Amino acid sequence: MKMIETALAFGALVTVVAAPVLAFPGPDEAHGQHAVFVMTNDAESNHIIAYERTQYGTLLSPRKYSTDGRGSGGNVDPLASQGSLTLSADRSLLLAVNAGSGTLSVFRVFGSHLALTDVVPTGGSEPNAVAQHDKLVYVLNTAGSSSVVGFHLFEGKLVRLPDSQRFLSGNDTNSASLAFSADGRYLVVTERATNKLDLFKVLDDGRLSALVSNASVGPGAFAVTFVKDTAIVAETGAGGPDSSAMSSYSIAPNGTLVAVSPSVPTLGTANCWNVVTPDGRFVYASNSGSASISGFQIKAGGALAPLPGTVVGFNPSGSTNLDIAISADGAYLYSLNAGTGTIGSFAIRASDGSLTSLGVTHGLPAAAGLNGIAAN
Repeated sequence: MKMIETALAFGALVTVVAAPVLAFPGPDEAHGQHAVFVMTNDAESNHIIAYERTQYGTLLSPRKYSTDGRGSGGNVDPLASQGSLTLSADRSLLLAVNAGSGTLSVFRVFGSHLALTDVVPTGGSEPNAVAQHDKLVYVLNTAGSSSVVGFHLFEGKLVRLPDSQRFLSGNDTNSASLAFSADGRYLVVTERATNKLDLFKVLDDGRLSALVSNASVGPGAFAVTFVKDTAIVAETGAGGPDSSAMSSYSIAPNGTLVAVSPSVPTLGTANCWNVVTPDGRFVYASNSGSASISGFQIKAGGALAPLPGTVVGFNPSGSTNLDIAISADGAYLYSLNAGTGTIGSFAIRASDGSLTSLGVTHGLPAAAGLNGIAAN
């Protein structure tokens, strides 16, 4: 594989304010194109950086698109969340939170090109994550009275769902992520301050039931994702070296979470993010404190089995790899390395889930508040 050594001056990225229709690929041309998206989270003006992805996994031709909102600013991981930048299940729309302005932006996706279609208030303070299932979108507002708020999604537009706001277990819970089960029947939210996992049933009209709070089986619950009806939670651990873990849970009929694989070690430090391959066979953990990526096979019933060596990929020292994403074809994994302002790229071997490093793409600002990565 060709190594990625694209050195780009961040200020030289093309800023797209209002691109003419002819600048975007048509439906046939855009079909099959792949891209990687990163969010700047800049406090003055939030932007999305879109990279074309070649058939070899390399990233090219970055473009810069305004969200028409403001980020939180900060240095490394100021949002402390997973899912601040989220692609819809069909990869046709990109959702981005604007923590500084309390808004949510929607883009239409044309390969690596974006067109802003809507910006709406999130109904709370400091949105830091968003999740989508079918025509339903829920955003997580982490500050003050921590809550989730629902929206109907139709043709790139968001309409707030009446009486959809649901509060978490208390104020300032440091909520970090939310995810729908594959069938859309449940929504799970993580609370870092309380180490709780909040589960809501999704009602027929899209609103949520009262929450059922569950204690995390391990310390440092941070990110949640789903494989079918199995919730997989990243745990930072007790804070010591290589103390991070991953847990999986099934959902009981009464709405409680039942541990399937409790706190399986990642053999890394500060695991806060996870991502599942499109076929649901493997899940990877981003250990930001040790610049490494760990891998697990997802077995029947949601059990987690560490891949040989557990740690299957390394970024350069000091990368502080945050959120990670996998391409829609399942061929490549990308990590947002906020400490160095780079994107780590890895090829995924489909047969056994092992990773091959393809190097890093340079050009993003280091320690400048970057948050959120998505891939189509």
